[in-house]
Amino acid sequence: MEKVIVTSSKKEDLVSFLEFNGFTVEILEKDIYRVERDGELPVFINLKDGHIYFEIDLGNVSSVATEKLYHDLLDLNTEILPVAFGLNRANPDDPRLVLVESREAENLDSNELLSVFAALELAVDRAEILLADYLN
Repeated sequence: MEKVIVTSSKKEDLVSFLEFNGFTVEILEKDIYRVERDGELPVFINLKDGHIYFEIDLGNVSSVATEKLYHDLLDLNTEILPVAFGLNRANPDDPRLVLVESREAENLDSNELLSVFAALELAVDRAEILLADYLN
């Protein structure tokens, strides 16, 4: 018997899809969500202008910030694509090291969305290894 492949497509809202896939979703305000799964760091999602922005807060690294640290982070950016390190300076007195990623919200594929979370998890692991050298 020949192998028969059936492809299915259904549309689902973001929160329902994430919850179905084992994520806990907290709506912080309109179009801003806090998403967690399996004890991983929370991912903050912001829906804006047809895009979905993902951010993980790795903390304030001001006390260990050196030129070498920033060079190491930039070097690591090439290994953790499509995710990237950045600085969130929304509060100038508390700059935060973050991992970021973004996608167009229109026609977002389920595999594409889940792959962003997988990439973020791997990037967090790499960040922890790198930052451990600076925090010890």
